[in-house]
Amino acid sequence: MATGPRYKVAFRRRRECRTDYYARKRLLRSGEPRAVVRRSNRNVTIQFVDFDMEGDIVRAAASTQELRGMGWEGSCSSIPAAYLVGFLAGKRALKGGIEYAVLDIGMQAPKRGGVLFATVKGMTDAGLEVPHSEEVLPTDDRINGRHIGDGVEAAVSGVKKKMEAE
Repeated sequence: MATGPRYKVAFRRRRECRTDYYARKRLLRSGEPRAVVRRSNRNVTIQFVDFDMEGDIVRAAASTQELRGMGWEGSCSSIPAAYLVGFLAGKRALKGGIEYAVLDIGMQAPKRGGVLFATVKGMTDAGLEVPHSEEVLPTDDRINGRHIGDGVEAAVSGVKKKMEAE
């Protein structure tokens, strides 16, 4: 490790590859609520966050773990599950008075048609305005789970109807 008077140690979260402070600064300067999407190997979590000097304030949130209570039996890290949690988060954000949000994917690598952009498709289908390009969104076949199996499409539509009824 370098030493000396000219060496500057990076912030801890930057060293751990958890925060890109330059991207965060640009998002915070916009003054808009952020749709923070985080993905793990088992779950996808979405939070609508406003900046405050005391700390970020979460206005609405949803996770794929909540889909289990609505009858979802598939993987919670798949594209259909990400779409459904995006739809649920979008509905909750609209109830909370949020109509517009910018996407914050953090240090995750964006992949065209992937899980991160399936959440964006769900949020926009719920009625939330999120700036994006139509080219990055997954196809309807992948959102409905036709690439996974036959029963997934029925499960997606069933869970989505339950969310709309709430």
